[in-house]
Parts: sequence; C-alpha cells; structure tokens
Amino acid sequence: MRVLLLGADGFIGRRVADRLFADSELQVTVLGRRDTADIRFDLAAGSPGALARFLDAVMPRVVVNCAGATYGSPRDLVRANTQAVATVCEAIRRSHDPARLVHVGSAAEYGPVPIGTSTAEASEPRPLGPYGVTKLAGTELALSSGLDAVVLRIFDAVGPGVPAGSLFGRLSESLRRALERGEPQVRSADLSAFRDFVDVRDVARAVQAAAVSAATGVINIGGGNGVRMRDAAHLLVRASGFDGRLMEETRSPIPGADGGTERPGEVLWRQADIRTARERLGWRPRVPLEESLADIWMETACRV
Repeated sequence: MRVLLLGADGFIGRRVADRLFADSELQVTVLGRRDTADIRFDLAAGSPGALARFLDAVMPRVVVNCAGATYGSPRDLVRANTQAVATVCEAIRRSHDPARLVHVGSAAEYGPVPIGTSTAEASEPRPLGPYGVTKLAGTELALSSGLDAVVLRIFDAVGPGVPAGSLFGRLSESLRRALERGEPQVRSADLSAFRDFVDVRDVARAVQAAAVSAATGVINIGGGNGVRMRDAAHLLVRASGFDGRLMEETRSPIPGADGGTERPGEVLWRQADIRTARERLGWRPRVPLEESLADIWMETACRV
C-alpha cells in the first residue's frame, strides 16, 4: 500500500516515519520542505493544484499529515496548522483517485475541562490561544472535506526526540548542566497542572493503525491518565541521578465560573478517554512514562 507522509521531520513525524518504513507492506514517500524529502513541497506556500499533481504521480492510498507548528506568531500558526490542511484536503479532492487522510490533531483543541474528568471525542472544543484554535480549524477542515478522513487528537507526547523547547526538553538540559557544574538546584516553570502523557512511539503505532483502518472522525490518543507534571518531572530527575532540589515557580489556581477548572489562559487538567482508540484501532498505550522519561534523559546525557 502506498503512503504519502507529510511532516516527517517533526517530533511525531520522525517516529511515524520510522514506524511506517519498518512495515514491509507499506511503500512510503515523504513530502516536505527539506532536502531529505522524496518530494520538495511547502504545504503552507504551495498551491492545491501543484500538490494534486504530486498525488497523481505517487498515487497513494493514504496521506498521513504530521505537518504543523507548535510555536510561532498567530500568522505562522494559521499558515502551518490551518492553511496547510486546507491545501492538503483540496489537493486530495482534486486528485484522480482521492486518498484516505490521516491527520494529526492535538488535545489543545479541547481547551479547559473539569478537573478529574476524562475527555471524550464528543466533548465540545474550547481551545485557548492561537495554537489550539488553529489546530481545531485544521481538524474541522479535514472532517468537513468530504474525504475518507480520520483525525487523531494527540495528548501530551513524550519520549526520545522531544523538542528542546518543551518542558522535558528544557528540564533535561538543565539537569545535565547542573550535574556537569555541581549545582545544588535546578529551576523549572510551574508544575502543578496535570497532563496525559503518551510515548511518541505509541503515537506512531496509532498513526500506523489508523492508516490501515477504516475508522473516520476524531480519535483520542493518550495515556488515559492525568499525571501531575511535578510527579513526571521528578521521574526525569530520578532518571538523571541528580540529588539536588527541583525549584519551581508556583502559582495558585483561580476558580472559574464552571466549577474551578483553570487559571485565565491555562489548562490545569488533561486526561483522555481512549476507549474509541481501543475499539476502532485496536490500540492502547504500551510504553510507561518512566521509560519515556528515562529515554529522554539518556538522549540528553549522550548528546555531545
């Protein structure tokens, strides 16, 4: 089966590429902006017509879209997370044999939810900030396109290759510096919120399962448990062997009108209901959080 992979250079995309290339039943072509791609194309700047011509040349059965941006100006996020998705959907529609679309979405599309609850796919999205808004717009474009499309809403992906600007990317680098310099403490941002962590390699398995399935609509991909970021951070500290103090910036929650779920502009709780992934993809998380964080530390410690 021919698969066209978009966004193979990102944190999730790299692991998806590894997983798809390892499947002997898949013939994978990579499209992207870098020289390493089989086809050079900028989704945010290219036209749907040009992309449709590439699709007709490759003739994929499935298009996997891992492309997008997490950081940047609102304009950059619109281009990467919304405009690019519109281009992909329109190009697939124009192609001679429209492919199935597997689109990688984000739990940020849901926004704040009541603390202690599991968020199911039917929950009404209320994203906070440009990233969540633009990712939700991309999801809506994919689902309303008339294509055979499934959106995987990825919760808090962790594991080797985690971006340097992420919480664990920054913390692991701080731990390395502290160990090298003999410093007695490491500082961190506020760690009081809860997140649903899922290993990036488990995310890649979910994408592979979605590519060969007939599932459509939105499917949550997460660990299924809300974990306080402080507890996760201490797992990383333990993996590093650092015996100093982890000093964090602390702030108190501000109750909201719906029962006290958020600080203004923040999400304090995240936990995925992953029953749909089990039922429709036969998928469940396998890699424990301790292993994900230990692998992050090992990668940081071995970096030259």
